[in-house]
Amino acid sequence: MISFSEAFSQESPQESAVSVSENIQPNYHYEYIPDFTYEEVNRRIKAMDTEMPFALNDRIFSFIQYFTVRNRDYTKMVLARKDKFFPLFEETLKKHEMPSEIEFLSIVESGLDPQIKSRVGAMGLWQFMPATGKMYGMNVNSDVDDRMDPELSTDAAAKYLKSLYRMFGDWEVAMAAYNCGPGNVRKAIRKSGGKTTFWGIYDHLPKETRSYVPQVQAFLYVLNHLEEHNFNLEEPTYPIEYDKIRFDRALNLEKLAALTDICLKELKELNPSVKNGSIPLSNRSMEVKIPKSSAIFIKENLAWISDSLGNQPTFLLTSNTPPVIIPVEKAVANSNSGRIAYQVKSGDVLGSIASKHGVSVTQVKEWNNLSSNLIKVGQTLYIHSGKTSTAPTLADNSKSTEQRTYTVRPGDSLWIISQKHALSIDQIKRLNNLNSNNIKPGQKLIIG
Repeated sequence: MISFSEAFSQESPQESAVSVSENIQPNYHYEYIPDFTYEEVNRRIKAMDTEMPFALNDRIFSFIQYFTVRNRDYTKMVLARKDKFFPLFEETLKKHEMPSEIEFLSIVESGLDPQIKSRVGAMGLWQFMPATGKMYGMNVNSDVDDRMDPELSTDAAAKYLKSLYRMFGDWEVAMAAYNCGPGNVRKAIRKSGGKTTFWGIYDHLPKETRSYVPQVQAFLYVLNHLEEHNFNLEEPTYPIEYDKIRFDRALNLEKLAALTDICLKELKELNPSVKNGSIPLSNRSMEVKIPKSSAIFIKENLAWISDSLGNQPTFLLTSNTPPVIIPVEKAVANSNSGRIAYQVKSGDVLGSIASKHGVSVTQVKEWNNLSSNLIKVGQTLYIHSGKTSTAPTLADNSKSTEQRTYTVRPGDSLWIISQKHALSIDQIKRLNNLNSNNIKPGQKLIIG
């Protein structure tokens, strides 16, 4: 499987063949590629039942040859991703009463990669420019880009294509206008003497648009005749079933995954429009896609999960013992005596560094005057050992050799308890032999 840095439709077929070949490594595993003739392909196309007119010509045939012979790797990549997005496409097109063949346009636009960006700034499965995306209600900012959301972008693409069809009365021409803009299509219609079909205005369209519709039709044929061209998909990718939940607050996907025991990779895959792993306050009403297997647990515990996702954790006393007040000088002295310097390595995040040293993220940020969670490779962070906390709030238990326990209260989570006692979630789980993050009120946990 080969990932492409740019949408395929941005290139002419000759340029594409050159750029693609540069990315393909030598492969000495030869496969059988069946021969076929123009007449055989034409006969198969005439037998197809399509909602859009589809007649073979030399241009379409050349692309069929390209995707079944010269660039089979691209076709295999599309096949591996197809089942992940086509059910969504088909449902959306049916809702808007549009031809199902429109779904093949996304293959040419993006290679079915929801996070692909073209050289001119178009983004997502349907390659929306920022201005067009905003016109159809998609938010675009430094943290969230709705153009990468499969649901939102597919619905917007259907609405846009439908408006272009009303404008030109022909689906092939509408697809051409989707690629080069309605202004260029009107210009081509004028230059052609008033012709209104794609092949009638073909010679007057921009170069890349002339290749655009034939590629869509080539894939329409190829994906309906896989066996005839010896395409056998071994590892398809299927969509993850999900529910949508609104937390109505800023949140971090990594923290959400830790609180709910959801695989972070799945969470990011379901929410590709979240660019930096965090949803800002400006997008607080955004619905987060959650794997269906975890959705019921989150809905039942939404109040405390939402509270735990807050940027500043709440520290509570575990007993009625009054806090110990110590002089500032002593606190500083104790702080310095237990301080170590840690140099940030590639792949580090504040959460992993804090967990490694048995402290909280908030403490690391306070000790290093950090206003955000952003850190750089090579940066030096100062960490204070748990024995010499800079701001003790409980009586000093360092002399006690007895095991310390904590009784779980209603609304508690492992994350909340970890923040109260300067432990990581993993440390609590190891101390108590826990296999999951599930705990119950009244349960006693060892915390030291």
